[in-house]
Order: sequence, then C-alpha cells, then structure tokens
Amino acid sequence: MNRTDRPNILWISLEDTTPRFGCYGDPIARTPNIDRLAEGGCRFPNAFSTAGVCAPSRSAIITGMYQTSIGTHHMRTGHSNKNAPNMATPYSAVPPPYVKTFTEYLRAAGYYCTNNSKTDYQFTPPITAWDDNSNNGHWRNRDEGQPFFSVFNPTVTHESGMWDRGDRPLTTNPDDVELPSYLPDTPKARKALARQYDNLATSDARVGELLDQLEEDGLAENTIVFLWSDHGEGLPRGKRWPYDAGIRIPLIVRWNGELTPDSDTDQLVSLIDLGPTVLSLCGVQIPQHIQGQPFLGPQKVERDYIFATRDRYDESYDMIRAVRDKKYKYIRNYYPEKPYLLWIPYRNRHPVMQEMWRLHAEDKLEGDQLTMFRYPRPTEELYDVENDKFELNNLAEDASHTDILQRMRNTLTDWQSEFGDMGDISEEQMVASWHPNGVQPQTASPIFIPINASNPGREPASESGEWEAPLLLQLHCSTHGASIAYTMEQGEDVQWKLYTEPLHILKGETTVRTKAIRIGYKESEENTLNVSVL
Repeated sequence: MNRTDRPNILWISLEDTTPRFGCYGDPIARTPNIDRLAEGGCRFPNAFSTAGVCAPSRSAIITGMYQTSIGTHHMRTGHSNKNAPNMATPYSAVPPPYVKTFTEYLRAAGYYCTNNSKTDYQFTPPITAWDDNSNNGHWRNRDEGQPFFSVFNPTVTHESGMWDRGDRPLTTNPDDVELPSYLPDTPKARKALARQYDNLATSDARVGELLDQLEEDGLAENTIVFLWSDHGEGLPRGKRWPYDAGIRIPLIVRWNGELTPDSDTDQLVSLIDLGPTVLSLCGVQIPQHIQGQPFLGPQKVERDYIFATRDRYDESYDMIRAVRDKKYKYIRNYYPEKPYLLWIPYRNRHPVMQEMWRLHAEDKLEGDQLTMFRYPRPTEELYDVENDKFELNNLAEDASHTDILQRMRNTLTDWQSEFGDMGDISEEQMVASWHPNGVQPQTASPIFIPINASNPGREPASESGEWEAPLLLQLHCSTHGASIAYTMEQGEDVQWKLYTEPLHILKGETTVRTKAIRIGYKESEENTLNVSVL
C-alpha cells in the first residue's frame, strides 16, 4: 500500500457513555451530528469495553492487550491516596518489554499520530507514542500528503458531569428521562440523568466540528471515522461494573465505499479490537503479541465472546470476571462475601448514589431498587441479556440453564488460562516485581554508533566528532523493550521523532538529541551528539 493510498483515521472517543443517541433509537437525545455520522456509516450495537471504568479500559485500547494480562487492571495507579496510605499506589504499570502503544507501529509506517489529549493508560504515555499529545494535537499539523491517525477526546460526558453544581440550567426536561428500574426514581436522580443528555448534546456539537473540518480539508472520502466511548454510563451499577450498563458502548464507523451507510450489525466487538483494526486497515502488520483482533477489513475476525473485568477501583479491592456472547452474560464473583457498594468516595458524590443511600437509610427502597444492597453476592451470575436487559434475573441456579452455565464457565476459565490473569497476584507483589526496593527503574540513555566510520559500529561516539560524508548514525539503548526518540531541533518545544533506522547525516554541523523510554520506566536522560561531517 503506497503512502498516498493509505486511509486516514479519525477517532472520536467519548467518556462514560451508553448509546443514548437518536441513531440508536433514543427519542430524548439531541445528537444530530452523531446521527449524521451514523447515516453515512455502520452502528455496532454489540460493542463492549473490557472494563467498566476508564484507565483499565484505555490501557487495553492503546496496547491491544487485556489489562489483566499486563497489570493495568487496577483503577488509579498513578497517584497516592490519602484515604488509603498503605496501598501500592502510586506507580506506573510495567507491561512486558515487547508491549508498545500500537501508535508506534503507525508512526514507524509513516503515519502522523496525534492525541487531543486524554490518555489515562495506567502508565505515563511514552514520548514515542505520539507526534503530538497535547491540546493542540490535530491532523492539520502534519506534513503535506502524510497520512494521519488523530484522536479527539471530548470529556464533557464524564460521570462528574452529572453532579449538581448548582450553576447550570437544564435543557433536557427531567420528567422526560427514564431511569433503569434498579435505581431510585426521584427528582434529584432525574436531574442527574437530564444533565447527561445535555452533556451528550455538547459532545455532539464537538463531533460536528470535527466532521466539518474533514469536509473543509477535503479529507472526508479518505478518512475512516470511529466514534466510541471508553466504557458505559456513569450511573450506579453502570460505571465500574461488568453489567451491560457499565461496558456496553456506542460504536459507529464510517468507511466510505466499504461499509453500507445507515446500517447496523450484531457483530460482537471489544474495544481491545480497535488498535489491531486500525493497523490492519492502514496496511501495518499486527504484532503477534496483540490480543485484540480486527473487526473490519480483509483481516476481519468474528468474535464469539467478549470479556470484562473489575478489580481494585480507587480505595476498594474487588475481583470480578465476566464473559458475554450475543445472548448470555456470565459473571464470576471472587469475593461474594463483600457488599456490592464498597467504599469509593468519588462515586459517592454522584447524586443518584446519594439518593440510593438516603432512601436505603429510610427503608424506602423496594423491588429492583434493592439490587445493590443485597448480601451476600452470588458466586456466579448468569443472565439472558436478550430478554433481561438490566440483568436482574440470575439464572445460575436454574436447572434448565445448566449446560449454558457450564459453557460460559469454561469459556471464561479458558480465556484466563490463555491470556493470563494478574488479578491472581496481590497488587503489592506485582508492584514490587516492577519497582525493586520501591524504586521505579529508569531507561538507559541511548548511545550513538557511527556504523560507517573507520572502526564501524564497534564503539559509541563521544559527545562530538568529525566524520566523512555521508555518515550513518545508529542509535542504541541497552534497556530491554525501550523505544528511542530523536530530534535535530533545539529548544524545549520540539517534535521528537520515532527512531526506526540509522540516521543519514549529511555534510555540515548537526546536533542530534536522543531519549529512550520503556513503558512503565522513567524516561532516560537526554543524550546529545554534536556531529561535524566533512
């Protein structure tokens, strides 16, 4: 595939969003731009995240690896918690050395890769992941004719957008919204959900701006547009849980000439499939370690199951594993003795959560509204998700579903065996193996090797030197799994390029600056070589 033939890719990544869009049949939604995108593309109603919370999910998306297989399954690893001082946080997760952000493979293939600008990967984004990872990231800053992969992250639909801050008039009428039966139906709860509809309308306007910019730049025909959310909605029993309310996400793809406009498919898709799908569509080889699989294009693989997890989220430890096909969901609770509503202060700020606790204290909850207060948890849950969309009728002890229960049990166990499950290891042990004596390892600084000098490739170059033209300069880092970035620009605000092959240094004076980074390690010290080529 020639550089000019390669498609451009645009990702629009929402937060904390279930498919409350007009194009998904929601009559309250005000989403004309998202609906416009769907009119030109395909909806995937059976799309799911690998976790019901952002950072574990986003780590799976950016690496193409299940969070439980690379140690990114706990939520909030990157900051200390005054409420839980004995936890292993803060730390940056250290995946196996061969794990990269999939964007590095795109950059190596000549793509201009930008992220604007949320990351939240459970590790510090390596300098080699993006050409531009900032609020200014945009395809418009690429070289002329260069194919691009650009990500935009409207964050207004985050769970916190439903909090009552007392300063925002509502456009959505709270009387019009419909809460799931397991949540209290009160004015305060309705207002919270109405705010979500308002925030979706705000995000929709941003979607419209991006689609219009593609049109203005003459790029719409050769750009594949993906719109998705990092996990499901920020309501109780949604966000942080592997129920469909927490992991079912909107997914719309517009691929002109390849996907039927205004169509939908019941194909199962996991967000872990996004990265390998993009690599495949861009003609980039998919590394064998990647665990997701393309869901579009010539390398498309149909899924039979999707998988989801829950582990330590903020202050509270838990462990749940789930598998779903098109009809059934199986959930395994590793701590059935724990209550559903563990202490998570951030979640407790949600107006609907506050209503749940208030009404529970007043003994006013009834029926399905008591679901999250039942104790103990079942060790296993099985739901017919086709006929029980809120997953309230547990069929695990129903004799007529014994065969289905066993099949789903075996499927989940086989998945854990195939991909590994670091939930079996305590977080303290895991972090100790990454940070010996509590010290985060640092990537070694790259060295410079003049491979066509008089003593070719045997000794690194010192801080400066003179060579005859042309000079081939190889960069090397001794840290296993490290990627190398370089630049020949000066100053702080420079564009660091991904090193993939020896640098061709021509006549004159040149300064080469390098850094190296392995995911989870500290970035190396910068190394500089002043080159004089005669």
